Amino acid sequence: MKNFPAQFQELGAWMDKLGSDIPSVMQAFSALHESSIKAGALDSKTKELIALGIAITVRCDGCISFHVHDALKAGARKEEIAETVSVAILMGGGPSVVYGVEAMQALSQYLDQGIEQA
Repeated sequence: MKNFPAQFQELGAWMDKLGSDIPSVMQAFSALHESSIKAGALDSKTKELIALGIAITVRCDGCISFHVHDALKAGARKEEIAETVSVAILMGGGPSVVYGVEAMQALSQYLDQGIEQA
C-alpha cells in the first residue's frame, strides 16, 4: 500500500523545486489551480471532488494524493469521496476500481493522521 500523506509531502517539495527551475510555468499553474478551485457557481468542495474523480479515471496517483487531501480540507465527508469514486468507476471502468481503491486508502490514511474537514 502506498503512503499517500508521504507522497503528498514529497510531491509538494518537488513541485517547489520545479518552481525554481521553471518559475513562470509553475506560477501560472498555481494561479490556474487557485482560480479553478475558488468557489463560484460550484463550491470548492465540489470542485475538489470533480478533480478527484478525474484523477481516478486518468490514473494519477499523485493527483489522488492531492485531491483527497484537498477535498477533506474543503469539507468533503467520507461518503462524498466514496460516491465520487463510484462515478469515476462508471466513467473509467475496471482500472478506475483499482485507483478508486487507492483513493479510499488515501482517505483512510489522511483520516488516521487527523486531516479532516475544514
